[in-house]
Amino acid sequence: MKHPVFLILTISFLFSAHPHAQTKSIPRDTTFTPYSAYNKIKHVYPIAQIAKEQLPAGVMEHRDIVYTTLENTPYGKRDLHLDLFRPEGRKKLPALIMVHGGGWSSGDKSMEIPLAQQIAARGYVTITVEYQLSPEALYPSAVHNIKAALRWIRAHAGEYDIQPDKIAISGSSAGGQLAALVGLTPNMEKFEGTQGYNNYPTNIQAILVIDGPVNFLAPLSLKNPRKDNSADVVWLNGFFHEKPETWKEASPIFYADEKAPPMLFINSGYPRFHAGQDELRGILNRHNIYNEVHSFTVKVHPFWLFHPWFDETVILISNFLDNTLKN
Repeated sequence: MKHPVFLILTISFLFSAHPHAQTKSIPRDTTFTPYSAYNKIKHVYPIAQIAKEQLPAGVMEHRDIVYTTLENTPYGKRDLHLDLFRPEGRKKLPALIMVHGGGWSSGDKSMEIPLAQQIAARGYVTITVEYQLSPEALYPSAVHNIKAALRWIRAHAGEYDIQPDKIAISGSSAGGQLAALVGLTPNMEKFEGTQGYNNYPTNIQAILVIDGPVNFLAPLSLKNPRKDNSADVVWLNGFFHEKPETWKEASPIFYADEKAPPMLFINSGYPRFHAGQDELRGILNRHNIYNEVHSFTVKVHPFWLFHPWFDETVILISNFLDNTLKN
């Protein structure tokens, strides 16, 4: 019988010699979760309850589908995943890509699943997307990831009975900024990346921003004091005065024009999370592009994660999708 130490050394050698072995663990920021958010609001809003996953009758789910594989990252070979929900049957349906929040550094795709499940029950294919967060990769990696997911969806539209010309994107908080940036920069080379299916287009038919900023340069944004570890400073790899062009480049508002798709904005009672929204809606209105804005007056930033605001959020999203993708 071989000595245990020999076995351990042998296994260790085989793992390290594998060409796609993960060299080290991907750093994780776990500061933003539904439970951490709940602990911040429960004393002020004792009625709040975390919205849980609950797969509706007649809805199918496909979890952790790999939509792209990144080779040779600092952490080895890296798979990125998505979850897909759709009503049973083979009817071709519009789709909604859903991007979670967390300050570009925390959170994960599971946070969007309760919404995704309920919206799927209303006649949509909903897709929650994993993307690289700032502890792993800085801007614009997340944009490249989400664009790759969008192309994957179009490439597999036949397999999942998706209408490839009726795809919307939503995002919550930082995910709202990402959703708007992806949706307003169709087929723009600097944002596309090379993470697969590059022969498919990245145009979007509707954008939904849930309490997310659309202009890093807006007064509501720039007036907020920042530190070295502030979420946007970390993700954009520098303060505004150090990298003004990057802060502008990452601001969705600067890509809005007469070709922009319809947009929905759902807001909390915190104005700073709506930085640039009024100006963006002004651009949309000038070009007669359909848009809606709805507000919850409560001081709960991630309201979409909690009852009693969850159900109304589902209705607002579904109604907007009905108006833009079905009618």
